[in-house]
This record gives sequence, structure tokens and C-alpha cells, in this order.
Amino acid sequence: MLEIFLKTLPFFLLIGTGWLAGRVGLFPQEATAWLTKFVFYFALSAMLFRFAATVDIDRLFDPAFVLAYLCGTLALWVVAMAVGRWRRLPLAEAGMEAHSAITGNTGFLGVPMLVVLLGQQAIGPVLMVLTIDLVLFSTVITLIVTGARQGRITAATILPLARGIAANPMIVSMVAGLVWARLHLPMPAPLDEFLSLLGGAATPGALFAIGASLAGRSAERLGPALWLSGAKLFLHPLAVGVAALALFHVDPFAAGVMIAAASLPVAGNVYILAQHFGVAPHRVSTAILISTAASIATVPVVIHWITKG
Repeated sequence: MLEIFLKTLPFFLLIGTGWLAGRVGLFPQEATAWLTKFVFYFALSAMLFRFAATVDIDRLFDPAFVLAYLCGTLALWVVAMAVGRWRRLPLAEAGMEAHSAITGNTGFLGVPMLVVLLGQQAIGPVLMVLTIDLVLFSTVITLIVTGARQGRITAATILPLARGIAANPMIVSMVAGLVWARLHLPMPAPLDEFLSLLGGAATPGALFAIGASLAGRSAERLGPALWLSGAKLFLHPLAVGVAALALFHVDPFAAGVMIAAASLPVAGNVYILAQHFGVAPHRVSTAILISTAASIATVPVVIHWITKG
């Protein structure tokens, strides 16, 4: 357990360094926004392309894995949505809370950390989780909020959403890498070195950006945020773990990667959506802050359990 904690500690120290830099004013929010753009559009995209281009494409898609993650995540989504409606929240707010409870920081935290900790064979499962989160669940929350406001969902709603998904650099880089792998194209040494150098900036850049973004957040709406943080850190990995191991009998290693990905804190892009739509931004922001801080203790426990299981 101590060994796993020490392996994860450098990742969280990078987050803490970014938080400290933002807190003391050495790294203002404007700088954080530009660093996040660099990571999102360049460094992380290079890392994802390189990972996808070298993955075993024939073994990437596992129906049991996809169904297990979908069923476990949807079960928690339904619970979180029901809790929100029980608290008499409007549909859009309940949907945003449910989205917070199931959407982990797989892109900025999971991809760099889990591949390092669990090995190159974790690339495929992590990419699958990231794709489902980005394509399916981001679409669901957008349709819920839009439908709740307009009373219906039209082509004018769906087409811009589809364009946004298709233009997402993480989606584009993964698809391009998978096409590269499917065509069995060779990776020229200069291109591989370029992608390695640029992608190498993703881990420190993303983690520093996470920390710096947290420096500008304040703890508001603590009650709902604590519930959402607990749901994300504890209930989400439990739900997908039951689905993967007990219902669909997913390969143990792939199931472990899925559980580890589900144990990650609330993703920062949930706040971007909440702020964009003006739906529960304060409680989402606080949930990101609390879950990220608590994950320093919870994520090593989950990784210890799956690696010793």
C-alpha cells in the first residue's frame, strides 16, 4: 500500500504545485487557461495519437468491457438523477449532478497516470473509458439541459453537438491514431520522437493545470458537493466493479483499469459545461475541488486493491 501511495504521490504533488502557484499569484487564471489549451490541443492530443497508433486494434474493442462500464455507470447515473429529483431540483440541475457523479478526470489525470502505474497494456481500456465519457455521456447531459430548456430536442440541437464532438481534439487524435493502427502504417522515427517529446509535456502540463485551476475555486454548496464527491470516488468504482466482475466477467486486468478510471475525481470539463449552460456551476466546482483533494488518499487504495487482487 505504501509503495502504491509513493508511486501516485508525484502526480498529486504536481497538482499541488500548480495549486500553490495559482494560490500565491505566480500563475494567474489567464495563464491556466492558456496552459490548458496547450495541453488539450497539442500535448495530450499527441500522447493520445501515439498511444492509439500503437495499440493492438484487434483487441481494443471488447463488448463485455463496454457493456460493463455502461451498465455500472448508468446505474449510478440513475441513482444520482433520482437523488437530485428527490431534492426537488429542476431536471437540468439533477442531470448536471448526475453527470458530475459519473465523469472522471480520465483525460488530464487518468491517461498519464494509469498508463504509467499500470503499464502500456492499460492504454486500450483507458481509451475506451475516455471515448464513452466524451461521446456518450457528454451528449446525454447536453441533450438533457437543452431539452429541459426548450421543451424538445431538434436537429438544430443535435447538429452543433455532433460537430462539437467531431472537432474535439482528444476524439480526433484517438480516431486518427486508431486509423493509423488499423492500416498498420509504420511510425517513422522522427515522427515518433516528435510525438514523444510533445506528448511528454502532457503529464506535467495537465497536472499543473488541474492544480492551478483549483486555486481559483472556493468551497460553496458543501452538502451537495460532498455527496457528488463521495458518489464519484466510491460509488462509481463500486458500480462498475460489480458490473465488470460479477455480471459481465470482464478480463481481470481490463476490469481493474476500468475500476481505477472510475475512481478518478470529477473532471474539470464538467465545470466547463456547467458554466456554459449556467447550471449548478458552484456545486460542480466544489465537487471538483473536494474530490480531487480526497483522491490523493482514495485513488492509491483502489490501485493497490486492483494490483493485488
